[in-house]
Amino acid sequence: MTQNPAGEPRLNMRGAVDLSSLARPATPPPGTPGGLAAPGPWVIDVDTEGFPALVQSSTGHPVIVLLWASWSEASTTLATDLGSLIGEYGGRLQLARIDADANPQVAAAFQSQSVPTVVAVLAGQPLPLFQGAPERAQIKDVLDQVLQAAEANGITGSAPGTDGAPAPVAEPEEPPLPPLHQAAYDAIEADDFPAATAAYEQALRENPRDDLAKAGLAQVGLLTRTRGADPASVRKAAADAPGDVDAQLAVADLDVLGGQIDDAFGRLIDTIRVTFGPDRERIRTRLVDLFEVVGSEDPRVQAARRALASALY
Repeated sequence: MTQNPAGEPRLNMRGAVDLSSLARPATPPPGTPGGLAAPGPWVIDVDTEGFPALVQSSTGHPVIVLLWASWSEASTTLATDLGSLIGEYGGRLQLARIDADANPQVAAAFQSQSVPTVVAVLAGQPLPLFQGAPERAQIKDVLDQVLQAAEANGITGSAPGTDGAPAPVAEPEEPPLPPLHQAAYDAIEADDFPAATAAYEQALRENPRDDLAKAGLAQVGLLTRTRGADPASVRKAAADAPGDVDAQLAVADLDVLGGQIDDAFGRLIDTIRVTFGPDRERIRTRLVDLFEVVGSEDPRVQAARRALASALY
C-alpha cells in the first residue's frame, strides 16, 4: 500500500450510500442484552467524533474496522469472531467496532453499502477486506495479510489495550524527510497542490530514481484532477458517452480516490482495447500514473500491468 504523500487520512466521502435513511431501532449499548460483547483487549467502540483520531492512530499500528448494525445477526457473530481473533495477535492489530446506523458519515467514508463490512486502515489509507461473515479460518488469513502489508510499510507498533492490556510500545522517531519532500508535505497541508507538484518535480530532477517523489507526484496529480469534481455528474457523463476518453479517465480517477482500484484499472484497460492513436497513449500514461498512486507492489497493480500488456500487444 502506498502512503498518502501527506501521511494523513484521505477517505473519500463521495458517492456512497447514506445509511442514515434506514430506519432502525436504537442499538443496545455494548455489554447489555441485545448489544455486542463489552470491549476486550485491543477492541474499542468508535463513533463519528472519535473517527479522526482512530484514522490517525493507524500510522502506528494496523486498525481493523468493523461496520456493524444491531439488526444484523451476521454483524454480531462477526464481531465476536473478530474480537477473539484480534486477541490472539497480542496488540499487533486493533479492532474498532463502528455502528453504521448510528454513524452514517463514517459508513459513507468507507463507501459501505451493507453490513457487516470490514476494512483495514493503514497509515490513514482504507483497504477494503470483505463483507458478510466468512469462516474464522478465512478471516485469520485476511488478518495475516493485513499484518504483512503493515510490516512492508513500516507500521509495526502495538495497539493500546483495554482492561489491563499492555500499553503500546514506544516507536522510535522517524527520520526527517528530505527537504523537498518536506516542502511537498507542507504544501499539501496548506492545500497548495501546485507548490507540492513543483517540489516533487524538483526532487525528481535532482534524483530521477526517487521513487517516493514519483509516487508523491502521482498522488498530488490525482488530488488535483479530482478537486471539486461532482461524482454524480462525472459518472453520468461516462455512462452517456462510453467512447469519451476524458470521461472515462475522470471516473477512473474518482474510483482510485475512493479505493475502487479494480474498477478503475478495468475501466481504462477496456477503453484501451477500443481506442487507437494519441488517445490510447493518453490512457496508458494515466494508467501508469495511477499504478504509482496505488503502489507497484500491490497485487492489483501487478495484475493490471499484465492486462495492460495484453490489451496493447
